[in-house]
Amino acid sequence: MAVDVIMPQMGESIFEGTITKWLKKAGDKIERDEPLFEISTDKVDAEIPSPSAGVLKEIKVGEGQTVPIQTVVAIIEASDGASSSAPAAAPAKSEAAKPAAPPPAASSAAPAPSAPASPAPQPASGERVRSSPLVRKIARENNIDVSQIPGTGAGGRVSKSDILSAVQSGGAPAAAASSGGATSAPAAPPARPAGVPPATGGASASAVLENAVPREKMYFGHYEVQPMSVMRQRIAEHMVLSKHVSPHVYSVDEADMTAIATLRAKMKAKFEETSGTKLTFMPFFVRAAVEALRAFPTVNASVDGTNIILHKECNIGIAVALDWGLIVPVIKNAEEKNFLGIARTMNDLAERARAKKLKPDEVSEGTFAITNPGVFGGLFGLPVINQPNVAILGLGTIEKRPVVIDDAIAIRSMVYLTLSYDHRVVDGAIAHQFMAKLKHTLENWTESIL
Repeated sequence: MAVDVIMPQMGESIFEGTITKWLKKAGDKIERDEPLFEISTDKVDAEIPSPSAGVLKEIKVGEGQTVPIQTVVAIIEASDGASSSAPAAAPAKSEAAKPAAPPPAASSAAPAPSAPASPAPQPASGERVRSSPLVRKIARENNIDVSQIPGTGAGGRVSKSDILSAVQSGGAPAAAASSGGATSAPAAPPARPAGVPPATGGASASAVLENAVPREKMYFGHYEVQPMSVMRQRIAEHMVLSKHVSPHVYSVDEADMTAIATLRAKMKAKFEETSGTKLTFMPFFVRAAVEALRAFPTVNASVDGTNIILHKECNIGIAVALDWGLIVPVIKNAEEKNFLGIARTMNDLAERARAKKLKPDEVSEGTFAITNPGVFGGLFGLPVINQPNVAILGLGTIEKRPVVIDDAIAIRSMVYLTLSYDHRVVDGAIAHQFMAKLKHTLENWTESIL
């Protein structure tokens, strides 16, 4: 019996996915729940298990292709008695029977053409435009009317590539939608000084580079061209968007970690034996950040148009470096967890991030983020804000340095702390008070770690 393998929906706001790698080839035997292929979405990279045991009969969607959810990507010839083992495939079959819009020809990260030959029909008055929360957020930030954008996604959905293309080309201002009548061509962008690249919003990194540097000057001497992975394209989009949206300001401080370093060295073996998890420095920083966020809630916020949203929960995103990119899993409700709870949650998320086992809701809803370039020996870094947050904390390497204490030179374990913050919401005074609270908590640690 043939069993359809479908592109799964990895989260409520995810409507398409890109197949990055097939782990099996046509003709291979496969067991139920054995990893079959890898996908990349706006949220996570993940391995997708086989819905049935049998033989992979046909691969219908190749590596690098982006397709809507519920699209049949492969067919498995189920082994005897295995047909009942794939109930999840049934809904996909019924969906596949319906006529559907063809998938976009390019990856979702590539901008769509700015002047489509035949615009898709616009929704009737009062009909809601089909789009994801991310698309609507980008539209609000750039004052673009989503209903005026031809959707290339499944069923006419406005995809992320559609909105990014609209941002790059000038878009359809929200005010124009209220005037009624046919959609007019986008107004020409204002003139800019020579040599200054145009604002691209969330355009791909390659598009930004091509706008800034003539193509003939990009290639010279001996070189190797490597296409961006899907994850790298997503990172490029998010970083360019963050710089476009948030006016970044940076504050730097340093903290004496000697007491914590001594405590960690003394308790490291016992902590691992008792709790079953490693004792790193990161839980100390997370607990100190929670205390500072509770004292200065403006730093634990996000922006929605002209509204500032002050979050009651402290959902702390921890940047995890992967061999193939970067991902930010989130410790939800960190203010409710003790030191041990944070350590266990953080280590579990990091391990599953490296194994591509994270769920979309484990990398979303963050309210503040921490990144640790110090683990690679960096003195300090000035990180880019992880949207829609308004701040991110950077940690430098912890190293022994001579410092002056009570007019005497002493050797202490010191760390540089940097805060990147959105000046639309956070002022310098608040940022430095936040850093002072963080520093005080670290230098006067009193909490039990077990």
